[in-house]
Amino acid sequence: MDDYQEQLKELLETTVREQASDLHISTGHPPVLRIQGRLVPLFKRRKLGAQDTEGLVFALLSEEQRLRFLKEKEIDLSYSFEGGVRFRVNVFFQRGVINAALRLIPVQIKTLDELNFPPSLHQFTRANQGFILVTGPSGHGKSTTLAALIDELNHTRAEHIITIEDPIEYIFKDDKSVIVQREVYQDTLSFATALRSTFRQDPNVIMVGEMRDLETISIAITAAETGHLVFATLHTNSASQTVHRIVDSFAPAQQDQIRAQLSGSLLGVISQRLIPRLKGGLVPACEIMFNTPAVANLIRENKVHEIPLVIETSAEFGMISLNRSLTDLIKKREISLENAFNYSLNPAELKTLTR
Repeated sequence: MDDYQEQLKELLETTVREQASDLHISTGHPPVLRIQGRLVPLFKRRKLGAQDTEGLVFALLSEEQRLRFLKEKEIDLSYSFEGGVRFRVNVFFQRGVINAALRLIPVQIKTLDELNFPPSLHQFTRANQGFILVTGPSGHGKSTTLAALIDELNHTRAEHIITIEDPIEYIFKDDKSVIVQREVYQDTLSFATALRSTFRQDPNVIMVGEMRDLETISIAITAAETGHLVFATLHTNSASQTVHRIVDSFAPAQQDQIRAQLSGSLLGVISQRLIPRLKGGLVPACEIMFNTPAVANLIRENKVHEIPLVIETSAEFGMISLNRSLTDLIKKREISLENAFNYSLNPAELKTLTR
């Protein structure tokens, strides 16, 4: 185990030194880093056998985590390394052998401006109540955006903020606000249980790391309706798809009521992608929707398919479509035309915008 502990330390040091976003430990391959979106195998290291991956992974886990992993076949956790560096870890089985994916969490929480988001996003940190959703595919920076929003609140307002995460990623340092961070399994049994108990903990702001089930979605909407500012994430690709996903997770008999609740409590949706930058690194392209009276009306009347048109024609409210965001990045010579088309949900429209 000591040998694996030392090997793990070297791998984590390499990940930090190479400024990789991820480290993959998988059987039959040498360790692999993801650097600026591309996979880079560490060919100087030998291919890992089943015993190696198990040794490296078990060096990461506490005894309690190891037992839970062997029982449930997968586990999410955060791992603290030297110098305040942290990793978000997912351990899983693949064809009977143990593999792991480690995401490096930056120590410093970047601001919305440093992350290259449009200025209109600051509006979300000035609200007093309502529901704000950060969406997009896995691995496209949702947690980083949430952290930037929460940290801006922390530096500008005196609020009681409760986060529920699995696992805890960014560590917030209290400034004007008091921030309580709860980790699923370590501090609470589930997102839903923790969210329900927040009503007795006097929060102003609640952050839900991920809305995984109907109960969590339902309680989050109620929290937003009852005077709280609620931030959450969903794995959806656009604002309209996000509304559909929330409504469709309820039974048909409840859907009209949920549309009515959502039309009143939703503040907005940020849907983002991280796109390779021409000069290296990644830059966000995003669709931003604010819940204006026109949007609320479409949600209430089940005309969600018309939301993209409202976004396209509502720039004065700070809204932006994904294609507009991609076009801006092309004009600024931040991203290639090819990558813009790869990430667009409507390439035909993008073609007309980039002529």
